[in-house]
Amino acid sequence: MTTEFVLNGTPVTVASDHEHLLAALRDELGIISPKDGCAPSGQCGCCTVLVDGKARVACQTSLERSAGTEITTVEGFDEAEVDAMANTFAAYGALQCGFCTPGIVVRLKALLDRKGSALTREEASRHLGGHLCRCTGYTKILDAVESLAAGEVPVALPPKGVGSSGVRYEARELTLGSRPYIDDMYPDGMLHGALRFADHARADVLAIDTSAAEAEPGVQAVFTAADIPGVLRVGLIHKDWPVMIPVGGRTSYLGDVLAIVVADNRPAARRAAELIEVSYDILEPMTDPVRVKDSDIDAVWELDGNILSRSTYSRGDVDVALAASAHVVTETFQTQRIEHAYLEPESTLAVPTPANGVAAGLHVYTGGQGIWDDRNDIAAVLALDPSVVTTELVSNGGAFGGKEDMSNQAHAALAAWLTGRPVRITLSREESLLMHPKRHPIRMTYEVGCDADGKLTAVRARMFGDSGPYASVGMKVLERSAGHATGPYLVPAVDVESVAVRTNNPVCGAFRGFGANQAQFAMEGVMDRLAEAVGISGFEMRERNVVVPGGVWGPGQIMDDGCLGAQACLDAVREPYEAARAAGKPVGIGLGLKNSGLGNGFKEIAKAIVRFCDDGTVEVRHCWTEMGQGVHTVALQVAVEELGVDPEAVRVIVDSTRELGAGQTTGSRGTLMGAGAVADACRAALADGCRPEKDYEGEYRVDWTNSLSEGLEHPVIHSTFGYAAQVVILDPDSGDVERVIAAHDVGRAVNPVLCEGQIEGSVHMGLGYALSEGFPADADGRPLNSTLRSLAIIRPKDMPDVDVILVESPQPGAPYGIKGVGEIGLVPTAGAVAAALREHEGVWHNELPMRNPSNRERADAWV
Repeated sequence: MTTEFVLNGTPVTVASDHEHLLAALRDELGIISPKDGCAPSGQCGCCTVLVDGKARVACQTSLERSAGTEITTVEGFDEAEVDAMANTFAAYGALQCGFCTPGIVVRLKALLDRKGSALTREEASRHLGGHLCRCTGYTKILDAVESLAAGEVPVALPPKGVGSSGVRYEARELTLGSRPYIDDMYPDGMLHGALRFADHARADVLAIDTSAAEAEPGVQAVFTAADIPGVLRVGLIHKDWPVMIPVGGRTSYLGDVLAIVVADNRPAARRAAELIEVSYDILEPMTDPVRVKDSDIDAVWELDGNILSRSTYSRGDVDVALAASAHVVTETFQTQRIEHAYLEPESTLAVPTPANGVAAGLHVYTGGQGIWDDRNDIAAVLALDPSVVTTELVSNGGAFGGKEDMSNQAHAALAAWLTGRPVRITLSREESLLMHPKRHPIRMTYEVGCDADGKLTAVRARMFGDSGPYASVGMKVLERSAGHATGPYLVPAVDVESVAVRTNNPVCGAFRGFGANQAQFAMEGVMDRLAEAVGISGFEMRERNVVVPGGVWGPGQIMDDGCLGAQACLDAVREPYEAARAAGKPVGIGLGLKNSGLGNGFKEIAKAIVRFCDDGTVEVRHCWTEMGQGVHTVALQVAVEELGVDPEAVRVIVDSTRELGAGQTTGSRGTLMGAGAVADACRAALADGCRPEKDYEGEYRVDWTNSLSEGLEHPVIHSTFGYAAQVVILDPDSGDVERVIAAHDVGRAVNPVLCEGQIEGSVHMGLGYALSEGFPADADGRPLNSTLRSLAIIRPKDMPDVDVILVESPQPGAPYGIKGVGEIGLVPTAGAVAAALREHEGVWHNELPMRNPSNRERADAWV
């Protein structure tokens, strides 16, 4: 049976057995601009197309309803429309990772066709409510809408050197959806994989029966842990995360994988995966972190003890300082588990590389944040030498830390290696929510004192985080919470302990802010309580205690001139803060700091290659994942700055064929270290006359930091910090957030427009964290949210105005003075929101999210 419709002006015929119109467009017709972010739930908007001129979500449109209609995708827009959309979105910086952008462009075309110049910003924000964008915060998207409605198409110019605001690398292709993501790639002979997940968070696996799955039409193979030729476990820091749970093993959370089905198409693989029968001896899940911490029973299979890590440090005599303090506040704060909600679900394509007619190696297309870690773990799982495994980065559709750990990379690689054919595995949205690590929920008890003038005297902090079963980077997140426990303030006496515990709840790992935002929600809350006790404003309380050069911070680090940015951020928001107070509006302020890089004694080395090619192009090869933050653009601008070349001649490549690896793209490291490495490579080229077809290698390293465990009196915990002050103003009647003023010290804005977009997006994410978002699990370790809508992410019409103020207080010794912006973006937000709500409601908030109790942590789990 077939279905006929007109696609972009041409009659087409497709098979009628596709699950929905989106599948027919992508899988049979090769139309890739509509993206699959949540099919078939229709909650992200990425697959929006025009059906007889009306915007429709393709994954919610059946082929029956499509019959006889005229379907238009971005590929069918006329040239003038394509140019207008692409140039306007690029010029305004209205895209970052780009995964959601083609769907938004289609919706916008429908709106402009109907409303024309009468289309307003407010109306557009309402109609874009069906579209999620996790990167931009919608501000620049709506700027682009206003421009298009007015018929004003700006000229999209490429960036020049460092400090210029040219368009993002690949902006046009990303806007139009023509630059493929992994799920858009269809090599000849490709098979599709699907994963069979655990049914219970803690259960012994007695048997796995794959016979029904193997008999399903279209199925080529079913693999279990017994088929793994190499190691069973992978991991970023500890190799403790099983690729699959074997018979005789034990599940430790509901994201554990039991089997892989490989079939001719994705629907067949998914149907077959559901047919796999698993026999269990079901055990009681260990999901209450406080009880699990003290239990003699191990929560996780074959791992001893339930304490993942413990980070401690102290300075001075806290007891004496508190006893002598004029004011002391003791309070407990609770943050929640959070889902990253990047728009592109995890996808991996593995292709065997033949030699003499047999598979001799593997080429793996990955969207991970650490392709060298992916390569090494895949090689270990397959018992191969890493040299025969190539991991090629395909710029992904957002990550925010959630793609540091491998998800389906090892499964796709194993399936391709054992079948000898290309295999692609793409997670559904529900599988993605279940499988990958989340932001840590942390309970924090603070005891903080100050003198009669509001000068801090002592901080005692006890932090306790639920890290789920596997390490990921949980120990580092809780270590970072400990290090940032005092916020950007000088405190004479400090006593901090931070513990990460293993449970059978969802795994927790890296997420933008990386523990600093949890700790500083608590510290900012204490600062406001002390300010009220002293009788001064929250602004004055912060200004009296802000870090200064030569001052001793947190674990004992003596701050350098880079910390002048903290006061500069306060200065930048002083006037709007005071104006809002004078107008009688509820207002809150938050001040934060966040390291860039890894620090804590880790030796960080990044390399880059510059090559002048015979065809006139300049290749810049680096080692960072492009996930929407703009690291490709940074690399290009540094090359233009140093070499004086035409930006149109620069080609940026993430290269895993050379040993450029620098670990994970995390902690704002890409901009800081990438700029340093590319600049060094450019200078090497200039010194040698820029000879053609020669690789010029550059390096940037940070090898002078210290670990907390070294016990130094004045350790250099981090090489670089970014700072931010945010003011949150509420509507005095409704209590809704009316405006956010965000002043961020980035050291040097490599590309100011892109930098502003990063801040706007992080404020959007921070407001969701503060007010509505969460990813709670029940007593059985089962997530209560399984769709994008249930996460309660702020939609465009509810996003307040955000005024970004870029502060450039250079970091001594850093390339161009760079500090980074990706991590610091949401660190002050929740604290500022809590302070504003206190003024509006007269109530202190100490639990997140503040306005959506259904997304908070289970209270009984933290007793």
